[in-house]
Amino acid sequence: MSGTSTGAGEPSRTLALLWGDASAGPRRKGPGRSVTVDQLVTSALALADEQGLSAVTMRAIAERVGVSAMSVYTYVPGKAELLDLMVDALYLAMPRPAWRSRSWRTRLTKVAEANRDLLLAHPWLTEVAALSRPPLGPGLMAKYEHELAAYDGTGLDDVTTDAALTYLLGFVQAHCRAAHDAARATTDSAMSDADWWAANEPLLARALDPEAYPRAVRIGAAAGEAQGSAWEADRAWRFGLARTLDGLASLIEKD
Repeated sequence: MSGTSTGAGEPSRTLALLWGDASAGPRRKGPGRSVTVDQLVTSALALADEQGLSAVTMRAIAERVGVSAMSVYTYVPGKAELLDLMVDALYLAMPRPAWRSRSWRTRLTKVAEANRDLLLAHPWLTEVAALSRPPLGPGLMAKYEHELAAYDGTGLDDVTTDAALTYLLGFVQAHCRAAHDAARATTDSAMSDADWWAANEPLLARALDPEAYPRAVRIGAAAGEAQGSAWEADRAWRFGLARTLDGLASLIEKD
């Protein structure tokens, strides 16, 4: 399933499964059903979280729930549709507290933080959660409605509100993808960023001429000393979110 994104399945079947219309799903003759679609989705989510998206196969899911691999297809027509069900289930489980703050910055910060928490808890989501073709199920709709409500009172028109939300979520997704890449580099090399830079510092000191690269050497050294590496996730998050909100402020707080 690696490399697949949401919205790649057959639309009518996917929507029927997302909204619980069993009559429009796969129909094959055979013994009575022993598991549910929800059980298959739960098993698929566990596999993805434990072993990565590549581990999510129909056979592996079947083994988890105790049915034959072919019988899984009588519940879900294919991996593409299953992926939409998985993503929508995570969206449906997200907390959606009432928006009580009068500050739009506070509300949008909470939107960003909730999405960051989700993507950090399920790293594989950054590979598949397409902003352009999301799973159009109850989870996505509840999430979308809740997040749009965070823009109430900003004075933005409907089209701009949608664009502003997409802009915010795009930042979150890009940040989390970078954070996952950084974590993967640490795991693959069995070396922290601080250790990696310490090991390469003598070579860099000889190779990087401050006369040829005055800004790169000076600013790179200052940034590395301040954050302990070339990139630090929490610092990048705080800076990037603040600048993203500043950009939206030019629309919301204009005279």
